[in-house]
Amino acid sequence: MADPEELKSTSWEKDLTDALEAGGCDLETVRNIIQGRTLSSELRTKVWKIALNVAGKGDSLASWDGSLDLPEQALIHKDSQKLVDQLSVSQEEKSVLSLDVESVITFFCKSRNITYNQGLRWTDLLKPFLVLRLQRSDLYNCFYAVMNKYIPRDCLPRGRPFHLFRLLLQYHEPELCSFLDTKKITPDTYALNWLGSLFSGYCSVDVTQALWDVYLQQADAFFMFFLMLIILVNAKDTILGQEMETKEDIIRFLESSPCNLDIEDIEDLFTLSVYYHNKTPASFRKDNQCLFGSSLLGLKDDDMDLSQALCLPVSVSEILQANQQQGDGVRFFVVDCRPAEQYNAGHLSTAFHLDSDLMLQNPSEFALAVKSLLEAQKQSIESGSIASGEHLCFMGSGREEEDMYMNMVLAHFLQKNKEYVSIAKGGYMALQQHLVDMNIDGLENGYSEWIVSTSGPRNSISSVDGDLTNGSADGKGVKSLVNKMTFALKSKSVNVKEKVISFIENTSAPVDRISLSLSWPDRVSTDRHVSSSDKLGKPYRGVKPVFSIGDEEEYETDEIDSSSMSDDDRKEIVNIQTWVNKPDTKYHFPCNEVKETGHMFPSHLLVTATHMYCLREIPSRNGLAYIQSRQALNSVVKITSKKKHPELITFKFGSSGSSGVEISAVERYLIPNAGDATKAIKQQIMKVLDALDS
Repeated sequence: MADPEELKSTSWEKDLTDALEAGGCDLETVRNIIQGRTLSSELRTKVWKIALNVAGKGDSLASWDGSLDLPEQALIHKDSQKLVDQLSVSQEEKSVLSLDVESVITFFCKSRNITYNQGLRWTDLLKPFLVLRLQRSDLYNCFYAVMNKYIPRDCLPRGRPFHLFRLLLQYHEPELCSFLDTKKITPDTYALNWLGSLFSGYCSVDVTQALWDVYLQQADAFFMFFLMLIILVNAKDTILGQEMETKEDIIRFLESSPCNLDIEDIEDLFTLSVYYHNKTPASFRKDNQCLFGSSLLGLKDDDMDLSQALCLPVSVSEILQANQQQGDGVRFFVVDCRPAEQYNAGHLSTAFHLDSDLMLQNPSEFALAVKSLLEAQKQSIESGSIASGEHLCFMGSGREEEDMYMNMVLAHFLQKNKEYVSIAKGGYMALQQHLVDMNIDGLENGYSEWIVSTSGPRNSISSVDGDLTNGSADGKGVKSLVNKMTFALKSKSVNVKEKVISFIENTSAPVDRISLSLSWPDRVSTDRHVSSSDKLGKPYRGVKPVFSIGDEEEYETDEIDSSSMSDDDRKEIVNIQTWVNKPDTKYHFPCNEVKETGHMFPSHLLVTATHMYCLREIPSRNGLAYIQSRQALNSVVKITSKKKHPELITFKFGSSGSSGVEISAVERYLIPNAGDATKAIKQQIMKVLDALDS
């Protein structure tokens, strides 16, 4: 009788073979069938072509005359021959393969105007493809795709990818990072060829192919950084035990670490990488997209110099979004390090104040404040506060000369080997500007949802940190305040901290309900629930709907908000997970519903075959939500995003009337990974429209 495991293995391979032979098979289908299993050579060839998006691609070499005449041609020929000599093939076949490799490298150099050198490790990248016996055109297409999508720009000594990797290492393993910094060992000294060859220069062909099987299915170039991180984490104890070794010996040990990988290690390697990936702020990826892909998106002059970054920078938009989300994602405990008068004049409502000036002016009080900070962080996590988070994010003013003391505070925490330490990119200035860009442009019109004051008048968005309305940021007034800081204000900020700690200890209510000097608006929703009996009228079919993810300069204030009319008594309460698991639910996107006032409500977008639902979470009833909105997909007129904030998506719904298009509803959502969400929704809309047309 056949072994059940053997039957199971045969079953998935047959399913994959059938799907590949049927044609039109995409990466998602392949991924769902394979589920991380190791592939046979025959299946690997087809799967890799799909993963690299080169299946069925034409011969890029067809227009080339085949001339092998580069100045460095002798070196290319020598390296090509050296690579082929490692393969167990006949001499005749070696000649063919060597010419294939030399042709691929030569044409790539000519087409990209690159001068070849051995340090590029291109032959290492070609080796896993070469053993698959690809046609020369397929070999080139696969090589080009890997170079374009998975090898980062500036993959050179002291290049940006290695500064970024050091920040990632510091974020998760500050002790190990500090040890290597002390030894003056930078990531490019040991990981340059890890990244340049995707480990193929260190692992056997079998191990490399097994690793690439999973890596290419991830379709995520940044995931290599996490694989590299796990290599170091796995060797941490050994590395830290090499205190007496020379710098050169430690580098040699580090560089050779991937050589110890076996095929059996691949599953654990990826499992751990996913864990660390999920514990990393999304800004790590989003703010560094310039490293990969089209040359049109290359490094810009205004990109942050990561070699000068004290720790991992996090965007203010992510800080605002993170603690609104449910689940096990990254949550921040924000520490505002500005002087007391600046903090008291206005600060993020969930931020804890740590006056960085105290570090030099009153070390004992600073030590007490740090102790209070860590205790507040611990208790906020235990209470489930909206201000809670195991990831510390420090916020300064955003002006370099004023944030000198904050940088010293950051260095203090890093020296203590505190993990998950980051800095708010652009500081409080960037936070204010972000809220203005989000159309939250007045204290009485939603601004106080995020920004609160504990002293002084609140008749301006930026009473301390400069005038944002004219785009200027003159720091003279702030400098004066810093220089004239008084003990009374410092004492006031300490009292604020005590109140925050007391609040966390005595209630589980969200910290953003704390009001030291403000009255908070009533949060009872007055938004309309669109029931299943609502009629939107005849779907708009006069002109083709526009599904572009375009730039939306400003909100149109005269448009109808689909949930702006009060109808609370009719709201249906449902279990979120039950709805997510319904058979007809095709997509689920956790998000925040954004109102015109700037108020944000944790919500869930569910897409069925014909409709899009918004379920708004009920804060006081965990796991339950109101059905806030129900919209037919064929009523979507346009989907747009804001240029500066691509996660903010606006859906416009309408129907045809005698005067043309009539907008019946406008809904806005802040959606993590908005590109994936809008793509899926667009595809479903097209299916609905195609069905109606037929």
